[in-house]
Amino acid sequence: MTVRLSRVERREQTRQELLSAAEACFASQGFHASSVDEVAERAGYTKGAVYSNFASKEDLFFAVYERRVEQVLAEVVPGLRQAGAERAFDWLATGAIERRDRDDGWLAVFFEFWAHVLRHPELRERFAAIHARFLEPLAEGVRQLAQDRRLALPGDVTTSQVALAWNAMEIGLGLERLTQPQALDGEVARRMGWLLLDAVLGAAPPPASNNRPKQDRRTR
Repeated sequence: MTVRLSRVERREQTRQELLSAAEACFASQGFHASSVDEVAERAGYTKGAVYSNFASKEDLFFAVYERRVEQVLAEVVPGLRQAGAERAFDWLATGAIERRDRDDGWLAVFFEFWAHVLRHPELRERFAAIHARFLEPLAEGVRQLAQDRRLALPGDVTTSQVALAWNAMEIGLGLERLTQPQALDGEVARRMGWLLLDAVLGAAPPPASNNRPKQDRRTR
C-alpha cells in the first residue's frame, strides 16, 4: 500500500533530495562550478524548488555542510565516546586519509568554500557557527584525555583552543595530501596529531587537588 506523505513530509523529502544532489554536485565539480540548475536537474526538480527551500547557492552549501556535521554528531561521535579519547583521536586523524577515495571531493570543495567565506564577511558568522558544532566533541575529547592522564591544561589554554589547533593541523595535512598524496598517510597524520596533544598535555601541571603521581608522557 502506498503511504501518502503529508505536506510537511513532502517538503522535507524534497529538501533532503536537493541536499543530496547538491552535495554530489559540489563534491564532483566544486562550489563555483556547480549551478543551481544542475542541482535541480540532478534531484529531478525545477530551479524554483531549490529557491523555495534555499535562499541562495551559499545557503544550499551551508545546509549541506550542516547536515554532514549533524550526521557525524549523531552517527560517529557516540561510538567515539564509547571507545575513549585516545582511540577517538587516532580514528579522527587517520579516518580522513583512509577514506580518501570517498571524501577527497568534499575536502576540496570545503577548502574552496572556506576561501569563498573569507572574501564574503557576511558569511563568516554562519560558517563559524557550524564549524564550532563539529569542534565541540573534539574539545570534549581533549578534556577527557586530560582527565584520563590526571593532568590539567596550562592555565592560559582552553580545551576549545587545543581542539581548534588539532583540527587546524589535521585539515592542513589533508590539504597537503590533496596535492602530495604520496607524502602523507594515516600514520603520519596520527603521529602529528599526538605530537601536538602530547606537547600541550605534557607541559601541563597536575590539578592541585590531585595527589596521584603524574603519568608518563606517551612516546610515539
